[in-house]
Amino acid sequence: MEIKTHRLANNELVGEVVEVKEGYARIKLVTDDRMAVDERGLVHGGFTFGCADLAAMIAVNHPNVVLYKAEVRFTAPVKAGETVYAEGEIMEREGKKIKVKVTAYTEKTVLEGIMYCYVPDRHVLQ
Repeated sequence: MEIKTHRLANNELVGEVVEVKEGYARIKLVTDDRMAVDERGLVHGGFTFGCADLAAMIAVNHPNVVLYKAEVRFTAPVKAGETVYAEGEIMEREGKKIKVKVTAYTEKTVLEGIMYCYVPDRHVLQ
């Protein structure tokens, strides 16, 4: 399936698309020491969130899709060097609003929740 959105997303920062089909996407993010916030290797949650956000955007797969709200919770920490996978699956469509269930995990779930996407008629920067 052709990817129609977020094609310039940096694989090292938010992950790479490993699977995409209608209404679903899976992203893989290999974390490293640059993402750590302390000497123990705790990865900043923004990277995990970014990976889940990309999964939601690719699940919607429209060139103009944006995130307007997120209700997620972090359920476990990620340590530098771990690989994070994030899955996004469309749950509901209501006009231009799309509700996407997201889950991010390593050997355990690290983030879960709902991302609310919107598809405007034109790109938000036009």
